[in-house]
Amino acid sequence: MFAEISQLLLCLSLSLSLYFGIKGLALSYSANFQTSAHLISRSLARTSILISVLILSCFLLLMQLFIVSDFSVLLVATHSNALLPVQYKIAATWGSHEGSFLLWVLMLACWNTAVTLFSHAKDDLFYIRTTSIMLLLIGVFLLYLIFASNPFTRIFPVPLTGQDLNPLLQDPFMVIHPPMLYMGYVGFAVCFSMAVAALSTGEVNSQWAKYSRPWANAAWAFLTLGILLGSWWAYRELGWGGWWFWDPVENASLMPWLAATALLHSVIVVERREQMLSWTLLMAITAFSLSLVGTFIVRSGLLTSVHSFASDPARGIFILFILLGAVGLPLFLYALRAGSLSRASDYYLLSRETGLIINNYILVVSTLIVLIGTFYPLGLELFTGAKITVGAPYFEASFNPVMAI
Repeated sequence: MFAEISQLLLCLSLSLSLYFGIKGLALSYSANFQTSAHLISRSLARTSILISVLILSCFLLLMQLFIVSDFSVLLVATHSNALLPVQYKIAATWGSHEGSFLLWVLMLACWNTAVTLFSHAKDDLFYIRTTSIMLLLIGVFLLYLIFASNPFTRIFPVPLTGQDLNPLLQDPFMVIHPPMLYMGYVGFAVCFSMAVAALSTGEVNSQWAKYSRPWANAAWAFLTLGILLGSWWAYRELGWGGWWFWDPVENASLMPWLAATALLHSVIVVERREQMLSWTLLMAITAFSLSLVGTFIVRSGLLTSVHSFASDPARGIFILFILLGAVGLPLFLYALRAGSLSRASDYYLLSRETGLIINNYILVVSTLIVLIGTFYPLGLELFTGAKITVGAPYFEASFNPVMAI
């Protein structure tokens, strides 16, 4: 019964997010927007809270299914057993492809609710478009969750026992590491949505940077904590030197972290000088795009990794289409508007701003190095059929010298 209730709640969340996301954007372009802005803002805020409550209910119901060992649910039967300690039954909720993606969507909904609750100008066109864009993102990910990665699928006949959680995941770090990592990944959706909203309104200035900076700081902090916990976990499992192996999934978390670090520095320049406007927008879009790339790596099975959740290329293709749509349209909008955002430089060569710009270039080059090293084997196999592995020697020879600067 819990599984069927959760299915209904997910479908309701999907309908609400798509309907109000599209409606919010449409009304923001209407002629009488200024007179109805307060009503639109309040409606979006209430909808965002409701969607968060609905998805949280689904997640808690899934957790309950794991705790009571309901093996009639396929996900429970394949990732748990009756003798598993309770803390690992709870962790098993996100120890699979389907469960982890439900956690992803839940955190996206919670970030959106936080924006609606703590924004300073709820009637502002900027915040209404930001919230509408995030609702559309939630809707797109719910589409994938319901139709390609449903965690509440039933199985018949019901097995007598489960297949157990992967022994490597039966660790205290499994309880805290993935949630922290996902909070960082998904948090960049706020910066992404604010960047797209600013591009659509044409109001990219120090005020936009002031609004965006706290969210970028929070997402970066969560991602940093998640990476540190993952490194500590790997060190405990593998011993000295085992904290980082340049594995594709490890690189998937490093790339958005590098882009986000560049974003944190460039947004300071925008806030203080209103310089690097188009560059900072691009970094906001890039940080979230690389988070989606990481999702693609973990779930497609196209790149071999001990951290991968699935080896189903069909799911990876679904996520690839999401990536192309969610990022392609904002990049197209960016290409149209970026030229109008250029400003004449008004700072000295030897200044803090110059240092921040150089820092940004170094971080972007480092990101490209990791990106090439991660996807080069896949590209080579696709075009030539040859299979190679890019390991630590490449990264130590290219990445380390650049970061040492």
